[in-house]
Amino acid sequence: MVDERGGAMRRTTGFALLGVLCVLIGLGAAPVRPDLIRGAHAQDLTEHRLVHGGMERRYLLDVPRNAVQGAGRVPLVLVLHGGGGTAESAARMTGFGRLARREGFIVAYPEGTSRRDRMFTWNAGHCCGYAMRRRIDDIGFLGALIDRLVRDQAVDPDRVYVTGLSNGGMMAHWAGIGLSDQVAAIGPVIAGLFGDEPRPSSGVSAIIINGALDESVPTEGGQSGGLFAKAWDGTPLKPAAYQGAFWAAANGCDPAARNESAPPKVSIWRHACPAGVEVVRVLVLDNGHAWPGGRRGSRVGDEPSRALNATETLWAFFSRQRR
Repeated sequence: MVDERGGAMRRTTGFALLGVLCVLIGLGAAPVRPDLIRGAHAQDLTEHRLVHGGMERRYLLDVPRNAVQGAGRVPLVLVLHGGGGTAESAARMTGFGRLARREGFIVAYPEGTSRRDRMFTWNAGHCCGYAMRRRIDDIGFLGALIDRLVRDQAVDPDRVYVTGLSNGGMMAHWAGIGLSDQVAAIGPVIAGLFGDEPRPSSGVSAIIINGALDESVPTEGGQSGGLFAKAWDGTPLKPAAYQGAFWAAANGCDPAARNESAPPKVSIWRHACPAGVEVVRVLVLDNGHAWPGGRRGSRVGDEPSRALNATETLWAFFSRQRR
């Protein structure tokens, strides 16, 4: 998996899936510097903190007041940055803020952990970096954050969705597994699974997006390429198709996926599932390790494909899902 500067990460030992939630402490809100986002509506992002597991955790919140005011309870999308990234980079690369205003939902950009306030990562089992080595309870943090936003914002608890890229996409898988009582659907992007993940306790819809040219999370599975090999523990990834098979099995769907019509340079497979859940896998043929349709993480990062807009595709899927 790649950090947002274009380097790749590997994995280390497993982690405790669920932890005991500590008392949450709200530490106020602060505006976010627009130059760190460089996009429309950056001025509307606010910075927040909560304490979980004895650690102060940071997240950005985007509540498009004009879009959600008077709308009752609205959906929430959690967007998780890639390994080495930040909450700001997730907002910048994906462009969810503009879509939230058009469609009327709230976006939160949680941040992982690091040793020296740089190279933030998530603990997704065999990856990545500081969070993996310290066995950080990121499942508990995300669950606590969802609880807070349901309590303090006009969030519909039955319409909570989690997406992320690279290491953040792996964490989105784990959010679906560990928070199936809080999350209606997940959307991992340029991410993967390792084959030893437990099943969720209840159904969670999933849409999985990968790039055929990805050298950091190769679609055929195996070891990651790139510069940050020591950030993973060496456990090989399963092929990209395994992600669809995993969620199909977890949701009681047909294990065989059927190919659907798709735009040029895009392949789509769908599993036949029971009512109320969906499992879809998308492969963007000209995309490397980048958020399709978004901004690249840095000058040395892969250029995102324009064959698919991942943000629009995810929302089209999420908007159909309820817990």
